[in-house]
Parts: sequence; structure tokens; C-alpha cells
Amino acid sequence: MFDNLSERLEKSFKILKGEGKITEINIAEALKDVRRALLDADVSFKIAKDFTTQVKDKAIGEDVLKSVKPKQQIIKIVHDELAALMGGEQVDINLKGKPAIILIAGLQGSGKTTFSAKLANYIKTKKGKFPMIVAGDVYRPAAIEQLKVLGEKISVPVFSNLESKNPVQIAKDAIKEAKIKGYDVVIIDTAGRLAVDEQMMNEIAAIKKETEPHEILFVVDSMTGQDAVNTAKEFNDRLDFDGVVLTKLDGDTRGGAALTIRSVVNKPVKFVGTGEGIEGLDVFYPVRMADRILGMGDIVSLVEKAQEQIDEDEARRLQKRLAKNQFDFNDFLKQLQQIKKMGNIKDLVSMIPGMGKMVKNIDVNNDSFKGIEAIIYSMTPEERSNPALINGSRRKRISSGSGTELQEVNKLLKQFGDTKKMMKMVATGNVGPAAKNKKKRR
Repeated sequence: MFDNLSERLEKSFKILKGEGKITEINIAEALKDVRRALLDADVSFKIAKDFTTQVKDKAIGEDVLKSVKPKQQIIKIVHDELAALMGGEQVDINLKGKPAIILIAGLQGSGKTTFSAKLANYIKTKKGKFPMIVAGDVYRPAAIEQLKVLGEKISVPVFSNLESKNPVQIAKDAIKEAKIKGYDVVIIDTAGRLAVDEQMMNEIAAIKKETEPHEILFVVDSMTGQDAVNTAKEFNDRLDFDGVVLTKLDGDTRGGAALTIRSVVNKPVKFVGTGEGIEGLDVFYPVRMADRILGMGDIVSLVEKAQEQIDEDEARRLQKRLAKNQFDFNDFLKQLQQIKKMGNIKDLVSMIPGMGKMVKNIDVNNDSFKGIEAIIYSMTPEERSNPALINGSRRKRISSGSGTELQEVNKLLKQFGDTKKMMKMVATGNVGPAAKNKKKRR
């Protein structure tokens, strides 16, 4: 995500490296490359031109502090302008109705149905509410069944009517049932439609009129770039939606839609879809996204993801086991599974400042853990609890049972031993300068 843009912007800033001050000449040269980088990221020419003009006006009109180099000054200005371009502040979803009614709209194949389930899961787990999903796509084969499977996976009810082909009536009936059964939120999934299809656009307008949603979200595939922005404008003219959802932002996208959709439709991006998993939904923070684009990472989001997955009681239990040198492969497996729940590993690593560039061309994904898991699952319960039992013959058996090379088993056992020692030192405070001073006093 944004890898090419980040790389191009970094090259642009190098023009100012070593310069004593910002001048009309050197800033013009640097911003010419910035504009090209934005155009390559599928940002429209007008927006790219306006953006660089604003950066130039601020850079020339601003006194450069003696302690700050021109390159750093420009990066700061570009960062602030990127965040402003994407909306500046994070905007939350409106859940104030009783029930709150959320209408989902978008093109075919944009990921509306999957997003509806992800949103229901987010509202249930993060907002503590009880949502219901409405299967309003009566045209696409298997759409209702897909939604039911997803709903069952997250234990959220799905309202449908296989006998009806009237999505307006289905939505109205669902809202009545939600009120009777006490559901807090009603998420209405609708069929994909083209903005040029007048009949389908009239249908979504009728659903809006009859259900009076508190929130209308437009779902768009970020892989479509500027086409997504143009489509969003046409839908907004008809629906006046409240926010945008960008799906597949973790794929091979240049990022133009994320950067410019706010300035075109004047509506905030509220969520971004990342990954196929049901947890693959992130709240959109413009400032954090600007951080990531400029290679500054996103530690805040990384910590938040970790906090969501880490159970405090489990963490305390683990610390005690580490201090007593009881950490085993059962504990290791639990930690591995928690890390996987946090999302795509490569995306997580790129949130660490400076790491995005390092992992750009490295194939890192959750499948990378499969070999490790296979080795651990091939151990007996006794071996997992007491790795010291694993001798040469046991290693050969584990290698054969897991379908891995003996060297891989040996490597994992060595890494586990080294990790165990380090984690024990951290847990007991026997690491770092303080620990060394403590030993000296003894």
C-alpha cells in the first residue's frame, strides 16, 4: 500500500538534502518530482497541481528554523497537506438511532457484502452493540447465502426473504423486526449498481427514502483509482452519502482514491478494508495515513491492534511462566495465533518507522507461519510442555510428521530456546544497564 508513492516522495525530498535554505529554485525542482509522484499514484492533475502549489506557498512563506533542515521542513509541510487532503480529522460512524440504520451502497464487486459483515463485527466487538444485517441484494446469485455464512461466523443475525424480490420492502420489514427484537443497529446490504443504470439508482434512492438511514456509506474498490473517485461523485449527487469505505487498500493499489476522494465529494473516508479476514477493517485516520505514506510508520495503530488481541489475564499468566522458566510451545503457539489475528504481517511490520521500505520486496504473509505451526502440531502434548525431551529421534519424527526438513525443526528449537532465554530476562528485569548495575552492587 502506497509503496511506490512513498519511494517517489523520498527521492523528491533528496533534492533539498544539503541545502542551507528553501529557495524558489530548489523548492520548484523538488515539488516537480512530488507532483509526478502524485500523478503516478493516480491522483488527478488538478489536485496534484493544487497540492504542490499549496506546499510551495507555505514553504516559501515560512521561516526555516536554524535547528531544522530544509528537507525536514518540506517533509513536515507535505505531511500536513497530505493529512488535510485526506480530511484532516478522523470522523466516526453515526450510531445514534434506535435502531441506528446504516445503508451500504456501491458498484458491483466493490466488496459491499463482505464489508457489511466486517462492519457488523466491528460494531459488535468495538462498540458493544447488537447489530442485524439485511440481505438486500436480491439479484446476485448466492449473495444472500454468502451473507448468512458471514453472519453465522460472527454470530450476527441476517434478515432475508427468499420469496421477495423487493429490496425496499425487505429493508422495511427488517427494521420492524429489529425494533421488536431489540437490535441496536440495522446494516442494509444492497445490490451493486452502476451510476448510469437509472432503474437501479432509483431503487437505492427509494430504499433511502423509505428507511431514512442515519448513515449512508459508499463502498468503493480502491484498486480502481480515479475511476472510483468519479463514481463516488455520481453516487453522492444521488444519495448524499455520509462517508466512504475503501476496500482492498492492502492490495496492489497506487493510493489515488484514498488521497483524493475527500476533496472531490467533500465526504470523509471512514473505514478501509485490509485483508480477507472478518477482522480486516480499520478506522481511517488521515494523519496516521500521512505518516505511513512518508515512511514514518504508524506505531499508534500497531499498539491499538496489539491491545485488541492481548488478554490482560493471559499476559499476566504468561509473565509468571516466563519468570519461572516455564514458557513452552503451548504458550508459543498462543502468541503466534494472537499475532495472526492482528492482520497482515507485512502491513504490521510497515507500521514500524523505517521498516516499510525494508520489507517492500520481501514476501511476508500469514502463511509464513504454517511451517512453524505444522512442526508444533506434530509434537506430542508432552513434548510441547517440555521441549527438553525432544532428542534426535523425536526431531526426525516431528520432521516427518510436519512435512518439513530436519534442519527446519532444529532451527525452530534453537530459536525457541534463544527466545525463551531473552523473554525470561525481560520478564525478570535481568537485561539492560539497570541489570548490570544490580549485578555490580552484588
